[in-house]
Amino acid sequence: MGYYLNSSKIYSLYESEVRKPYFVDKTEMLSELITLVEQGNNHICITRPRRFGKSVMASMVGAFFSRGFDSSCLFDSLKISGDDKYLAHLNQHDVIYIDFSEAANISRNFREFIDSITEILREDLHEAFPDVKFWERAAVVQDLRRIHEKTKTSFIFIFDEWDCIFHKKYTTNDDKESYINFLASLTKGTGYVTLSYMTGVLPIAKYSSGSTINNFMEYTMAAQPKYSEYFGFSDDEVDTLYERFLKNEKEPSVGRDDLRLWYDGYHTAGGTKLYNPRSVVLALTNNHLASYWTTTGPYSEISTYIVNDIDGVKKDVAMMVAGEAVLADVEEFAATAMHLSTRDEILSAMVVYGFLNYEDGKVHIPNKELMDEFAKTIRREKRLGYIYNLANASGRMLRATLDGDTKTMEEILQFAHDSETPLLDYNNETELTAIVNLVYLAARDSYYVERECKAGEGYVDFIFYPERPGDDGLILELKVDDTPEAAIRQIKDRKYTLKFQGKMAEKKRHTGRILMVGIGYNKKSKDHHCLVEVL
Repeated sequence: MGYYLNSSKIYSLYESEVRKPYFVDKTEMLSELITLVEQGNNHICITRPRRFGKSVMASMVGAFFSRGFDSSCLFDSLKISGDDKYLAHLNQHDVIYIDFSEAANISRNFREFIDSITEILREDLHEAFPDVKFWERAAVVQDLRRIHEKTKTSFIFIFDEWDCIFHKKYTTNDDKESYINFLASLTKGTGYVTLSYMTGVLPIAKYSSGSTINNFMEYTMAAQPKYSEYFGFSDDEVDTLYERFLKNEKEPSVGRDDLRLWYDGYHTAGGTKLYNPRSVVLALTNNHLASYWTTTGPYSEISTYIVNDIDGVKKDVAMMVAGEAVLADVEEFAATAMHLSTRDEILSAMVVYGFLNYEDGKVHIPNKELMDEFAKTIRREKRLGYIYNLANASGRMLRATLDGDTKTMEEILQFAHDSETPLLDYNNETELTAIVNLVYLAARDSYYVERECKAGEGYVDFIFYPERPGDDGLILELKVDDTPEAAIRQIKDRKYTLKFQGKMAEKKRHTGRILMVGIGYNKKSKDHHCLVEVL
């Protein structure tokens, strides 16, 4: 066994995953890869946001195919063992597994990065094939070709985090092109490759036809439905994990609906709903809801485009923080486009990195985990102007509502309307809803906020479920060209308060008062009127 060739590392990595309490069996993907291996000379690149299970799947592929060890103790009890071709391929192939992030993180420059990979791989090959006469000054590609010519040996290549080098400060544009050429030389037009399996965040960069690695079939979450079920967790899989969690925890503090609120909201190109897998597993492991994923991604890089309002993108972000989806022309985000200049490029990058979900031609913030991160940006960055002012007035708006101070509530809403650069045309209930969502942004720190949810005999505009027992719950209804009294009457007549009763009260942990909040807006007079009643 070598460092890259048939490395024991991939076995250890996958074994540690299989032994964890919240492991999900995704080995059925191996049946699809077996078909590609039998065909030969296949190359696929699967890109997903960070923490969507790419590295786990890469180690699974390596642990299954590599002849460097016996992994039957791992796979005999998993779904792939039922495949007719299971034993014919289990540990029967030479696998070269390279985690590019490892070399990138310990290298001081690009040349050192490439040299370390090629030197270690050459050493592995020379040690594994001592009977092959290698040329002293040959490149690693020539060594691979010579091995194939002399021994007929073919290889499965697994490249994990192929794009990590694009995020290193020392990497120049020339380095990026050299790197693409390096990958092409290893995999393109060679007879020794049975399968190339590559993963990363960014889709493959396209250069000139002479250096492009166009032999790879790319599978992105937004554009290609194939393989989608193997990355991220489905509702059924989270149900199974939650049942396991209830058996493991003596005092569970995470609810099933909590997982949906915090970590669901992604969609594949085929329409399948997905949860962020790493966040779900950590929430269950720690018995605690938190933002486990957003801190690991390049959010700070993306937020720079927001606060500088490149191509007017801050208005789109404000709309999404307000709970709306915005139209976007999302295209594959090329790894070479590191400087984004249009709103569609910026929004596309957010989709690729997993900060936004793309569905039916629109992008939106998928869940509470990400919503909290965007809300922090809006409330922290003064450069966002009137949007920053609205968000930071939200604490005062919540306090005024809880105190029944309708005069202050009306003043804040009027300020939102009279802002120098209004967010919206403000002429219908949808636009009023977006503004109200922004001026109650602070409520998300201590409430679960649901919009347009089924309640009683209709759909209520907003319900605020307090996280702390004993705090007031809020039911908020909006009316355009009508009175707040009419809004309160609708709350009562349609029995929206049933959401706080019986099992729902226990589920949402509410034991305090229920405040009915009515907001009316008159388009002609431009006036806002508020009313707060205690049920």
